[in-house]
Amino acid sequence: MVDELKKTIKSLLDKNTRFDGRGLHEYREVSIKTDVSNNAEGSAVVKIGETEVMAGIKMELSTPYPDTPNQGGLMINVELLPLSNPKFEFGPPGAYAIELARVTDRVIRESKLLDVKDLCLVPGKSAWTIIVDIVSINDAGNLFDAISLAAAAALKNARFPEIKDDAVNYKVKTDTPLPIKQDLPINVTLLKYGKHIIVDPDYEENDSFDARLSVGVMADGNFCSLQKGGEEPISTEELSLMLDLASKVATDLRKNF
Repeated sequence: MVDELKKTIKSLLDKNTRFDGRGLHEYREVSIKTDVSNNAEGSAVVKIGETEVMAGIKMELSTPYPDTPNQGGLMINVELLPLSNPKFEFGPPGAYAIELARVTDRVIRESKLLDVKDLCLVPGKSAWTIIVDIVSINDAGNLFDAISLAAAAALKNARFPEIKDDAVNYKVKTDTPLPIKQDLPINVTLLKYGKHIIVDPDYEENDSFDARLSVGVMADGNFCSLQKGGEEPISTEELSLMLDLASKVATDLRKNF
């Protein structure tokens, strides 16, 4: 079944088209809405075509780890809900959810978007831990980019809760944002199908590729992260093309912020 699907996809790509009629390097429409949850310190819903995910930020005040007494923490969690894709199941995160979380975590950390040292209030005694929870609402392909965008947008939207009598009052948000850079990193995922490279894979394309590359792109055009998937290798020439495409796509996606 997968082999037949791959043949069909490659046949369409040979004609410079795809299942949904897009060009090989054409991205679907993107929308980002923030501040969508009253109970989260920051939140965002991202849609890429019919793919939809939601991210929420929670903040906990705790004692720093003994080996990093002057640092706070950052945690990225991804939950793939069965309502978004019948292939997903309830329970502990599977390999796919873990990979999605790790790619997003790497983009954020390596971009230096959030310096965990800035989350420390009193070295060795008190620091913030920022928890980013992301859930899939509808999986129509390219969860890697959707989840990364949602996490970045929610972090930018987040505001610290009030601290009163040495306790966190989650019912009151302050006007203080997280100490992040205003220029957010953008993750761009590309797939290799034979001799073809495509961006923003849809649901069918997501399951039968030869190779996948997720690229974290900074506002200045530098790359902060790379994550390869798939069984086939990527040549030097293909890598160069993928990086050029990622840079161009990231420039367009950044306009949504």
